[in-house]
Amino acid sequence: MTILITRPSPDGEQLAQQLNAAGIKAITQPLLKIQAGHDLPTLISQLNLLQPNDFLIAVSVHAVNLAHNYLLSHCASWPKNVHYIAVGHKTAAALRQATGQAVQQPQHQCDSEGLLALPELAHVDQRRILILRGNGGRELIHQALSERGAQVSYCECYQRCLLPLNGEQLCQQWQSHDVTALVVTSGEQLSHLCAAIPQNQQAWFYQCQLYVPSQRIADQAQQLGFTHFSTVGSAANHALFTFLSKNRHDGIIG
Repeated sequence: MTILITRPSPDGEQLAQQLNAAGIKAITQPLLKIQAGHDLPTLISQLNLLQPNDFLIAVSVHAVNLAHNYLLSHCASWPKNVHYIAVGHKTAAALRQATGQAVQQPQHQCDSEGLLALPELAHVDQRRILILRGNGGRELIHQALSERGAQVSYCECYQRCLLPLNGEQLCQQWQSHDVTALVVTSGEQLSHLCAAIPQNQQAWFYQCQLYVPSQRIADQAQQLGFTHFSTVGSAANHALFTFLSKNRHDGIIG
């Protein structure tokens, strides 16, 4: 029994290495690649608009890293006296290291809903909030904070570029490795993967155990046709590794 990891490089390879070292067979198939986003040239001007007690939210490590590299290349720095918030633990660690500032994060539910439940974001009326993200996504955060009276804007720091997939060839390859479980960490990637699966392979594919980070993606998986899926609660490698290791011990995966 083998787990297919679909995370982009290098996260996918790192997780697979961890799992294999722990005796859990895993292989990788990235579904997208990451490159610089269209809004990076506006980053400095957007940061300069933030006033003391405004907010900056980072939704992924990619957003933090590409933003930080851009600032370094232009001899610019992160603002002080603003509230820094990250969606997950890994993103928070990256943002903390980049900015040298304190960073708040959801402790248990590391997704948009968990972030919106933070007490720091309960009263944001008239505050400016800048969200560092990729090309699309996290619309729930924008909508909810706008409804709370904040002035919310995006900076697209990176782009997720979906990779072309030969579904028939990949399914044969995965079956030769005895793939019985999948790790998919975004709804966009899940849709892209499912669209590539030919009809003659769908019975096998949708019987695989699927691991996703949030209930929202689990609901999507059910609508697509998956019957065996589990919600991890985070897309971070450490959370995925812990969850998969526990399931191995519980006999769910080999």
